Amino acid sequence: MNEKMANVLGCPISRLNLDQVVTELENFIKSKKPHYIAVVNVAKIMKMRSDRRLDASVKSAHLIGADGVPLVWASRLLGNPLPGRVNGTDLMYRLLETADEKGYRIFFFGAKEKILQAVLSRVRSEYPGVQVAGWQNGYFKPEDEWNIARKIRTSRADILFIAFGTPKKELWVARYLQAMGVPVVHGVGGSFDVFAGLIPRAPVWMQKAGLEWLFRLLQEPRRMWKRYLVTNSLFIALLVKEFFRVKLRLSPSEPVERGTV
Repeated sequence: MNEKMANVLGCPISRLNLDQVVTELENFIKSKKPHYIAVVNVAKIMKMRSDRRLDASVKSAHLIGADGVPLVWASRLLGNPLPGRVNGTDLMYRLLETADEKGYRIFFFGAKEKILQAVLSRVRSEYPGVQVAGWQNGYFKPEDEWNIARKIRTSRADILFIAFGTPKKELWVARYLQAMGVPVVHGVGGSFDVFAGLIPRAPVWMQKAGLEWLFRLLQEPRRMWKRYLVTNSLFIALLVKEFFRVKLRLSPSEPVERGTV
């Protein structure tokens, strides 16, 4: 395995902390070549196991960050320790700060128009050094996709934030990364909603304790219960199995009985 990557249940994750990722992304901007940055959490890793296109898109990324603390814990348990988490929302804020300082051009893509305008208003107010290269809401027809990709390319953006859910943003990047030609493409998911003040983030202490999932579950129990309770339970079961496989040095190809996780 590449020494620069840790492996958590088949998903490679970059051994970089947030500061190191930001430094690397600035190098990408200097290169002028398109690069894709992915962040993964427990839910996405589990979905990758059953969605080949999502799996291929994430694994094609130039950097892959651990979005949640549980993945950092898992990496340590498996003997492939990560230096820390690289949360997608935190990375978006750091890139805004860097762009404010360096005058980078950012294209904002996704969300409803009202939310997008709230994001742009806050950026212009709090990050005046950011050059807004352009914007496009997330509601469009399939036949408009190539025109949007060209719009992004002609904007000469240094950074592109894509505020789609999974797997929509990953599949968009798989199709249009080269066509868009943006040096740093970061899929920010629902971060625009957070940035616009529509969705609260967990307190910092809960984030550091790896309890951000619990905060979201309490906020939206009907929508999140399956994702967090069922998916997390399956992840833990697979993690325990992988832990014993690694410790006992079992072959990865060892047959598994039907009905087991």
